[in-house]
Amino acid sequence: MKTKGRIWLIGGTQESAQLAAAIAEAQLSCIVSVTTETAKQLYVSSVEKAVNRSTQTLRVERLTVETAASFLQQQQIVAVLDASHPYAVEISQLAIAITTQLGIPYLRFERPDWKDEGGGMKDEKGQEKGLVFQSFAELVATDILQGQRVLLIVGYRPLVLFHPWQDRATLFARLLPSVTAIEAAIAAGFTPDRLFAMRPPISPDLEKALWQHWQISLVVTKSSGIAGGEDVKRQVAAELGIPLVAIARPPITYPQQTSDLTAALKFCHQYLSCSS
Repeated sequence: MKTKGRIWLIGGTQESAQLAAAIAEAQLSCIVSVTTETAKQLYVSSVEKAVNRSTQTLRVERLTVETAASFLQQQQIVAVLDASHPYAVEISQLAIAITTQLGIPYLRFERPDWKDEGGGMKDEKGQEKGLVFQSFAELVATDILQGQRVLLIVGYRPLVLFHPWQDRATLFARLLPSVTAIEAAIAAGFTPDRLFAMRPPISPDLEKALWQHWQISLVVTKSSGIAGGEDVKRQVAAELGIPLVAIARPPITYPQQTSDLTAALKFCHQYLSCSS
C-alpha cells in the first residue's frame, strides 16, 4: 500500500502542468498550488484525470511565513517539488526555508535557460549577442531606454519600476489577460492603447506584427527560456534588427534541482513509494 502523505507541487508554469499530468498518470498523491484563478486553467485536464483516482487536488492560495508550516502539516506533505516561475523568488525562498525547518525534502524543477537549450547566439568575436542586466533596478538606472519605443514583456510586477520613464520614453507592455495585471499597468502610467493582453504561447508572426504595429525600437524581457517564449522573441528581434535586453534570473541557491521530468518523478516516487 502507499505510504501516507502527499507531494506539494508548487505550480503556475507550463512545465508544472506537465509535471502535474505525469504525477496524475503515476497515481501519486499530490496537491498543486497556484496563486491565481487564471493559473488554475493550466491543470484542468490533469486534475480531472487525477480526481477520478482521488490522487490530486488543486488549491489557489498565496502562502506566507505564518501559514506555510501549518499548510504542510495539515496536508501531510512529505516532499516538495517546486516548479514555480524562475522569477517567483518569494515562494521558492519560502518553500526552501520551511522545508529546511521541518526536515522535508525539496526539489527545484528549473526550466533550462535559453543558452542551455542551445540558443546562445554569438557575434564574430564569439561573444553572446544582446544585453543582459542582473536586475530591473540596474536597467532603469541606465539611459538605455531614453527616447526609445520600448516593449516590456516582463510581467506586471516590475512595471512600477518603469513609471519614472513614462516621460522619457514611449513604453508599451504585453501582459497576461488578468484584471490584476491590467490594473498594475495602469497604475504604473501605461495607457490602454499601449497594452496588449494575451496568454502565451505567442506565435512569431503575431509577435512580429505587434512589434511592427507599435514601431518598437527596443524590447525588454526576462531570461525565461524556451518555455517562456524567449526563443521566439530573440528570433523576431533578429529579423527586425531590434535590440533585445534580457533581465537575468534572480540568483537562488537551491538545495537540489533538476530540469529532467524523469528525475522529478523519481523524486516523487521516492517519498510516496509502495511497500508490501
